[in-house]
Amino acid sequence: MKRIGIICTAVLFAVFGTAALAYSQQDQQDEKQNKTEKEAAAGKQQGNSKTPEQQPPQQEQKQQDQRTQQEQRKAQQTKEQDQNKQQQEQRATEQRQNQQQQQQAQQTKKQDQNKQQQDQRATEQRQNQQQQAQQKQEHDQNQQQARAKQQQQDQNRKQQGERLSQERHQQLIEQQQQRQAQYRQHLDQQQEQQLARQRTALLQQQKRMAQFRFQEEYLERCRQQQIRFRNDRDHDYERDPYFYAAPNWRYYREGRYREINQYGADLLREAVNHGYEEGFRTGRADREDRWRSNYQDSYAYQDASYGYSGYYVDQDEYNYYFREGFRRGYDDGYRSRYQYGRYSEGRYSLLDNLLIQILGFQSLR
Repeated sequence: MKRIGIICTAVLFAVFGTAALAYSQQDQQDEKQNKTEKEAAAGKQQGNSKTPEQQPPQQEQKQQDQRTQQEQRKAQQTKEQDQNKQQQEQRATEQRQNQQQQQQAQQTKKQDQNKQQQDQRATEQRQNQQQQAQQKQEHDQNQQQARAKQQQQDQNRKQQGERLSQERHQQLIEQQQQRQAQYRQHLDQQQEQQLARQRTALLQQQKRMAQFRFQEEYLERCRQQQIRFRNDRDHDYERDPYFYAAPNWRYYREGRYREINQYGADLLREAVNHGYEEGFRTGRADREDRWRSNYQDSYAYQDASYGYSGYYVDQDEYNYYFREGFRRGYDDGYRSRYQYGRYSEGRYSLLDNLLIQILGFQSLR
């Protein structure tokens, strides 16, 4: 019996030992499996399927990557710092260049201003010199005019003692009456009026407004002159000294000498001066209109009758000397100068030496 109990005990011990051993092995396998699953899960989360034995190299790589990133950030910061420094230096350089440019511009401006001031002073000096020269010229001309006037007065006093014969006196009256009739016929011609209207329309078409204004003023002066002539129908020939004064001048024109007394000579002088004045205004108008120089194109030159009263000399004689003064006045007006004439007391007139040269009067006394 005791032997049977020992055997049972041994069998039970063997059974329980085997079971315990099986349980122990099962626990080890379960623990190993759980550890493997945890490592697999951890490896999966890290994005790779490396085994637990490879974990240290990954950490080292990660640290290496972090160091690389730090070095890249540091290099980027250094690069940005260098770029900022370059930009600052560039801005500083630009500021210096701008300052230099401003200084140069100010210096250039000052130089230009100084030059302008110098030019202005030089211009003022030239103008003063011109004014002085012109004043001197006017003074000399006034003296010449005074001497000429004195000479004329002396000649007039001599002339008063010399009278024409009654026959010659009557001849002059008849010539004057014929002269007046011809001039009145000239004024009545429609051709001259039509020419003036055509000329006015042409100037408007060409937009030569300065020349248009001058021609209108010239025509108005001529109309006033014609009105005075038409109203003078009872001229007192007996009291007019022209018709009994003896000739005291002669002049040469168109191949022959002509004799004239002081009153006729004064009218021819007026013709030259009237021509110069109208020519000067015409030339100045063409210059203002920026038109080409052409004195013969002017209606005033073609008409050449302003200042003619129908007395003392024939109209063609007056026209000739009017045009002689006109072309010289036109040249001065167009070129804005006083080469042939002068401006004094509100009038333009030819220089005395040129006036004497044009008329060519020779004294008969």
